[in-house]
Amino acid sequence: VNNAMDDRKKRRRLIAGVLFTVYFAVLFYFLFFSEKMGRTYSERAYHYNLVPLKEIMRFIRYRKVLGTYAVVLNLVGNIIAFLPIYYERCRKLRYTVLYSFELSLVVEILQLVFKVGSLDVDDLILNTIGGLFGFLVYELVKQFIRKTTERKKHDD
Repeated sequence: VNNAMDDRKKRRRLIAGVLFTVYFAVLFYFLFFSEKMGRTYSERAYHYNLVPLKEIMRFIRYRKVLGTYAVVLNLVGNIIAFLPIYYERCRKLRYTVLYSFELSLVVEILQLVFKVGSLDVDDLILNTIGGLFGFLVYELVKQFIRKTTERKKHDD
């Protein structure tokens, strides 16, 4: 019975690892190479934002001009981008928030250095919130599975 459980755990971990790798590759593409997302190198003046909530408020203020799709894509996309939790270390709230912030900071600095996209402190805020949401979703799913498993054991 233990071998079957270990095999299932290994299989789930492998699937999670593959999904995370695919997710990260797609995210990397959209952050640095997607022309549709404006991620091409430009010699023009590079834009950046160091004022918290400035771009978020701009997107909300000009939502009719920009279109709902663009606003939702920017705001929600930055949150969703940091939802996945894969590594054991990230299964504590403080580490999840810290790693989400650090990873987002690395991405923003790379965008600044390579002049692709734009460095935006609001992205740091939204990405960190995404990591926090990811942690909360993980905890809710974990509790649901635990309760379901306990119920099955009790019913048997």
